[in-house]
Amino acid sequence: MKKANDPSGFSVSDLLGLGQQSARKSYYRELSVRLEELEVERNRYKWLFENALHGIFQASLSGKLRAANPALAAMLDDPSVAHTLERCARFDALFVNATTGQQLRDLLLIQGHVTGQTTLLQGASGHQVPVAITLIKKPAELAGDEDLIEGFVADITERERARQHLETLNAHLEARVADRTQALERLNEELRSARDAAEFANHSKDRYLAAASHDLLQPMNAARLLVASLQERLNDSDNLALVERVQNSLEGAEAILSDLLDISKLDHGQVQPQLRHFKLDDILSHLAGEFAPVAQRKGLTLRYVPCYQAVTSDPHLLSRIVRNFLANACRYTQRGGICLGVRRHSDDSLAVHVVDSGIGIPESDYQLIFREFHQLNATRARDRQGVGLGLAIVERISQCLEHPLSVRSAPGQGSCFAVRVPRASSISFSQTPAPSTPFSAGAEFEGVRVLILDNEPAILEGMALLLSEWQISCDTALDVAAAKACLEAPDMLLVDLHLDDNVTGLEAIRQLRHHWHDSHLPAAIISADRSDHWLRRLRHAGVPQLNKPVRPGKLRALLRSLLND
Repeated sequence: MKKANDPSGFSVSDLLGLGQQSARKSYYRELSVRLEELEVERNRYKWLFENALHGIFQASLSGKLRAANPALAAMLDDPSVAHTLERCARFDALFVNATTGQQLRDLLLIQGHVTGQTTLLQGASGHQVPVAITLIKKPAELAGDEDLIEGFVADITERERARQHLETLNAHLEARVADRTQALERLNEELRSARDAAEFANHSKDRYLAAASHDLLQPMNAARLLVASLQERLNDSDNLALVERVQNSLEGAEAILSDLLDISKLDHGQVQPQLRHFKLDDILSHLAGEFAPVAQRKGLTLRYVPCYQAVTSDPHLLSRIVRNFLANACRYTQRGGICLGVRRHSDDSLAVHVVDSGIGIPESDYQLIFREFHQLNATRARDRQGVGLGLAIVERISQCLEHPLSVRSAPGQGSCFAVRVPRASSISFSQTPAPSTPFSAGAEFEGVRVLILDNEPAILEGMALLLSEWQISCDTALDVAAAKACLEAPDMLLVDLHLDDNVTGLEAIRQLRHHWHDSHLPAAIISADRSDHWLRRLRHAGVPQLNKPVRPGKLRALLRSLLND
């Protein structure tokens, strides 16, 4: 008899509980339920395998393709799964490049899985299918007999098409960008050429304007000297009035040329301010004295309120601004008066004011008056004075100096123009102006001998006539050789800047000082060249310059300065 504790003594039926009728029925019912569940699960996985949207296959590590789903067959354009298994009996045959299969198997053995590897599968009709493939190694204890490869394949044809389309678009865009870049480069090159041509034209215009102005100022200078000499000689009031009108016309032409030259230099940044500390009265008192006769001739009163405060500015450029304010005030005021004064604007600045009782300006025209060639209330030719550059020059000078401008005006109520100047509070000056010394033009230069060197005979004649009226003995010369031929050494030299044979006035002065063995012989340059280059050279050489056309008053002041040095 078999023992109960000896398993080998029982049959399979006994172990399954089939030995006894009641036990067999119980175990059979549970096993049936379990088998049914397994069958349901198997059918579910089979359904998923056959109806999956992605391709699924199974292959052995030895390389045999063992199973595939319909999605993979459809992906490879095979009519059936059987056709796929027949055409691709081996795993490597799935791929366009047979070595790809071997490489994927080697990678799978190293890593245990391959995820999202992109490659190309070989379709039945010869076309190539781009896919993303994931491989999982299924060990033998789960596979049943040997290690298997479980593969999941996603068709990425649309993604590849989108990528290729994007690459095409990018290439097309890059080509368009390259074409546009080349077009912009060509346009930039054309613009550079146009800019260079414009700059060359501007420089040519400036050179032409400077040369033309110089050539125009030369005969104008001779005319001014002759007219000034004539004024010294005439006593007839009628003739003097005519000569004065000629002189005024010459001054008007000179002002227009000067304005054209100044606006050109300011526009090209050729004006460099020479800032220093000085008393405002140093320039304002002279300006008041200069315009007092102008206002008096029109029946106006010009009142100046002295100011001895110190400022930091360029006295020459600041004088240009205030001079223009005064000139406009005299020009556009028919009755009443003009006031020149200074007000404290803040702790660190002062404002120079020119107030008039003239025609006034509408507020809407405040910006227009600073435009080039613009004059208010000058629609008729006889109403125009100058070319309308005065305030345009003023605005550019104020920007150059960084001195703000301001305007207050109303039609029929006059105008107030002001420029704000920084104070020089650390500089101390006397509050009392130096008294001016009156002079007698006829006596102060008596016995003085002057050598005039200029390559224009008309200028030599006019200068000699004018100086002779001041009892000055004159020698004239067209070149250095003629100047050296003078028997007696002069008391001073008046020399043109640009002489014949490219000789400059500075070189002529050096030669003549050497000729007369007097290195300190007083000398001055008289020229129509107003370029900053020559102004700097003359300032460095310590030689004063007087601009053509020469004004008698300024010439007299220059001679006095040379005699007193």
